[in-house]
Amino acid sequence: MTDREYFIDITSDVCPLTFVKTKLLLEKMPPGALATVRLKGVQPLDNVPRSVKAHGHEIVSLDPEAPQSAPDPRQPHLLVVRRC
Repeated sequence: MTDREYFIDITSDVCPLTFVKTKLLLEKMPPGALATVRLKGVQPLDNVPRSVKAHGHEIVSLDPEAPQSAPDPRQPHLLVVRRC
């Protein structure tokens, strides 16, 4: 495990670039490390977590960036991933 934090903001990107950038970040990380991915949009919210899991990593959480707001794909969300 590592205490280094990894972060990527893909809110301005579109699929499939959203997952490509996330995958490149995960490949740089040591096993057990956590990454926070800031994303928004229906496709990224569906595709990125699904693809991350399909590549063998763990989804720790996926929550709206503003926790008091109702889930809305147009608003940024934070995806936390553990590299396996």
